[in-house]
Amino acid sequence: MTKLEKEFVLVYGDAFVDYIANDMTNTSFTKFLGGATINVAAGISRIGAPSALITITGEDETSEFVRLELKKEGVNLDYSVFVPEKRVSGVHVHLTEACERIFCDYEDETPDLQVEPQQLNEEAFKRASIFNVCSNTMFHPIALETTRRAVELVKENEVIMAMDANIRPLRWSSPKVCRDTIISFFKDVHILKLTDEELLFLTETNNLEDGIQALNQYGLPIILVTVGANGAYAILNGETIHIPTIKVEPVDTTGAGDAFMAGILRFVHYYGLPSSKEEIVRCVSFANKLGAFAATKPGALTALPHYDEIKDLL
Repeated sequence: MTKLEKEFVLVYGDAFVDYIANDMTNTSFTKFLGGATINVAAGISRIGAPSALITITGEDETSEFVRLELKKEGVNLDYSVFVPEKRVSGVHVHLTEACERIFCDYEDETPDLQVEPQQLNEEAFKRASIFNVCSNTMFHPIALETTRRAVELVKENEVIMAMDANIRPLRWSSPKVCRDTIISFFKDVHILKLTDEELLFLTETNNLEDGIQALNQYGLPIILVTVGANGAYAILNGETIHIPTIKVEPVDTTGAGDAFMAGILRFVHYYGLPSSKEEIVRCVSFANKLGAFAATKPGALTALPHYDEIKDLL
């Protein structure tokens, strides 16, 4: 199978339900299908590219809700795992006065029921153009082992690997374990996406310039650092390029980073890895607009755009 015949973007990670605050008092919440894994997989499908998801769900009502909603979104679940006892995790999302989100109060009744390495289907990797993973499952030893097995399959099948740092400190035993685990994957990653705060956390630096310089030692082909209303910095083979975004009135930034990542992955699925300044600017400009678009609506997945809404941006 040639690169042109690769069929979908493959995403791995936990399904989540987000309980998002209805306002900045953070006293009442509405349930949404969510989590970075879900948002990116569905976000890719919404903007006109095929996606497939590796996750684990059970036979409870919440799991059924997750599966049905994903199928409505057009996400391929052929390579996901069903274990009756599994219960989908949840997280309460609080809103600040600046419309930023804070993740609090994780709920996980069955943390040790994870996709296991032997449950990964190599066919999925043969068919994938890109494999996308977040760090927010790697705190669990089984999920970490599964991720490492997935990376082996990525390399064996010449798949592009993308990683969203997506750091959730409350889920890790210590900051050092979190840093060391994430950094251990850098040698195999083609695209790394992280926020400016995550950059400073990972590199233990105090400013963007020092953080980028520290990351450059790992030789990552593409690093994308999002900086909210100021757009993003793209580091292509060591060269830093600032790419501004459009100005919007933010309502809720919960899904903005996932919309951004979906835009990056769509571009790479259809056009390949950017290899010039012109290509990376085109790719990130599109992703910036998706992130800004998502910030103008409440919720995470509910805020991610559909193809008809963004086709003129392509």
